[in-house]
Order: sequence, then structure tokens, then C-alpha cells
Amino acid sequence: MNDRNLALEVVRITEAAALASARLMGRGDRMLADHVAVEAMRRAFDTIDIRGTVVIGEGERDEAPMLYIGEKVGAGWLDNDADSPKVDIAVDPLEGTNLCATGAPDAISVIAIADDGQFLNAPDTYMQKIAVGPECRGQIDLRESVTWNLQRVAAAKGKKVEEVTAIILERDRHNDIIAEVRAAGARIRLITDGDVAGAVLTAMPESGIDVLFGTGGSPEGVISAAAMRCTGGELQGRLRYRNDDERARAAKMGVKPEDHIYMTDELAQGNVMFAATGVTQGYLLDGVTFTGGGAKTQSIVMRSKSGTVRRIHATHRFDTKPAYFAAGGR
Repeated sequence: MNDRNLALEVVRITEAAALASARLMGRGDRMLADHVAVEAMRRAFDTIDIRGTVVIGEGERDEAPMLYIGEKVGAGWLDNDADSPKVDIAVDPLEGTNLCATGAPDAISVIAIADDGQFLNAPDTYMQKIAVGPECRGQIDLRESVTWNLQRVAAAKGKKVEEVTAIILERDRHNDIIAEVRAAGARIRLITDGDVAGAVLTAMPESGIDVLFGTGGSPEGVISAAAMRCTGGELQGRLRYRNDDERARAAKMGVKPEDHIYMTDELAQGNVMFAATGVTQGYLLDGVTFTGGGAKTQSIVMRSKSGTVRRIHATHRFDTKPAYFAAGGR
């Protein structure tokens, strides 16, 4: 995969989804916000010279009308062009649908791309996760206690445990984790949604976030692992099935035993790219700002091959934009 130019091309896809969903910020309709993001992203894919297969998407084919697992996207399929690169796609058109619906921070549009067959093809279930930035790579272990990991993170960063900040989804299932972090004396930033942004923040020194703990979606875990591959950080995950149907789907997909700890390189292998565009104002990215006849966006683009992380500030004029940028109405 020649990812040097493609990395800058795919940010147009996340920009399109972010612009569409941002029009619905704070209007209380998370389903519609997600829908317009999916629509815009799918149309934008048709302008990119790839033969992509969605391996992490909006669910199984019978659950999602667009960007479902197994869907083919990209101009290469439309043109039947065998020379177009064949790639895996992991995508979340609107990570943080509730965040967008309420206008809360850190809703983003996000995509990751890898060579064909290099992303874990996991069922849409839960994943227990721990993520850290590059300073702590090789120092964490999901099998160990929260306290043990906090101590390792603190040592790797030359901090006291009391100076370490963990980011955790605010869920009842995390009450024990939150209690243990507090008992250890570490700091916490609780978030209501969006653990992809939370994982990426651990690799951004300016964020002040040192480690992510908790259980969230497995699709988000694969996308986060792609970002960790690009930044030199680390994410470990363990699938947590909610019912026997999910176990049965996982068995058909050939995933490893339920207690297996997936390392970063198992979740996202080979050369990978990651791109995200802010929808609402956040700690990771600025949100969409609409101006007269246009808008401004901020995106982040990463490549594992070079380790380059770019922040892109874009000014958009709607009178010259392709039709897919108008998704959501204007």
C-alpha cells in the first residue's frame, strides 16, 4: 500500500462526515447525526482510488444499511480497477453520537486503513482495554491490577502515582476501576463517550492523559490500536462477550479464545494509517466552526510507516465543495 499520498486523501472522508454531523450538534437526535455522517462518508469513499473492504464498521450487514462489515468501498471497485490498492477499512463515522447530540466535547469522525487482511476482524462486542503512550510501551499488562499498571506508568514517566491521570468511560461497569484508581491516589478524567479519542490522548503529551482503562466497543479498540501503531503507543485488549450470540459470531470469525490478550500489533498489523476530524470542540481536536458560506475543521492524520503525526487546519467553501460535503442540508 502506497500510503504516503493516501493518508492525506482519506482525511477528506472524515472531514465530509464531520461537516455533515456537526450541522446537527446539540439538536438531540443522535441517530440522525450518525446517519448523515455515514451518508457523507460513504459518498466520499467513492472519490478515493482504493478497493476497500470495511472490516470494522456500523455493524453486521443485517444491522446497518451502510458501511456494514464486509461492504466494498472506494472508486477502485466502481471502476473495476485492479491497480487500485486493496485495503482494510476500520471506520466510525461519528464516534460519540451522544456527544454530538448534546454538544459535549470530543465527538469525532474517524477512520483507519491497513493493508488487506491486517486488521482484526472481530465481532461487534465489548473489549476490555488499557492504552498508553510511547513512553510506557512495554510497561503495561492487562492481566495485572489497575494499581500495578498505575505504578508502572508512573515509573516509566518519572512521576508519582498521584501525578498520573487516567481516562475512563463513566459507566457502572467501571465503578471498581474508578474506586481502585482513586484508592491508589491517581487522578481521573471521566468521559461519557468516545474512548477512541481517550486512547489517542494518552499518546499526546500535551493532553496530560497518561493511561486509559475500561471496557468499550471492540471496533473502537481496533481503531485505537491503529492510532497507537502510528504514535508508538500501546493498546492491549481482551474481548468481552455480552451473550452467546456474540460468542457464536466470534467463533465463525475464527477469533482466538476468550481469555486471549490482543496486543497492539495483533489488532492492527502492517502499515496502517489513522485520520480523525473533530465534530465538537474537544481535548483532542477542535470542532467544526461554521462561517458564512463555509466552515473550518481540524483533523489529525498519522502513518505507522513514518511515525508522522500531522494536524490539518482546513477552511472549506461550500460553493466549491463536492456534493457529499453538503450532506445534512444547508
